[in-house]
Amino acid sequence: MRLPAQAADHYQNDENNMPKYLERDAVVKLEDLPNIGKAGAADLRCIGILQPAQLIGKSPLQMYEALCVATGARHDPCVIDVFMSVVRYMEGAEPLPWWSYTAERKRLLKSG
Repeated sequence: MRLPAQAADHYQNDENNMPKYLERDAVVKLEDLPNIGKAGAADLRCIGILQPAQLIGKSPLQMYEALCVATGARHDPCVIDVFMSVVRYMEGAEPLPWWSYTAERKRLLKSG
């Protein structure tokens, strides 16, 4: 992730080796979100999410299904993990690596 020079001090690794991010109210670009780079931001834009605040209250599973429909392709289920991480982050959770949500995603998909 490329960082604005003025924000570089806010982006140092924490105990989970995750970069520390700006305060949520300072996150204005999708690329500022944890676990989101250019491709992830493009996926979010593809489903109509243009600003991080739009993630609040969204269902990561529904976002994933919308992405698959919008692109006409089935995406790797790990995309759900990424969506879970950014929705939770914007709703107040600490930033975690996307793979921290893998077990939860597998339980959700198994339970149907």
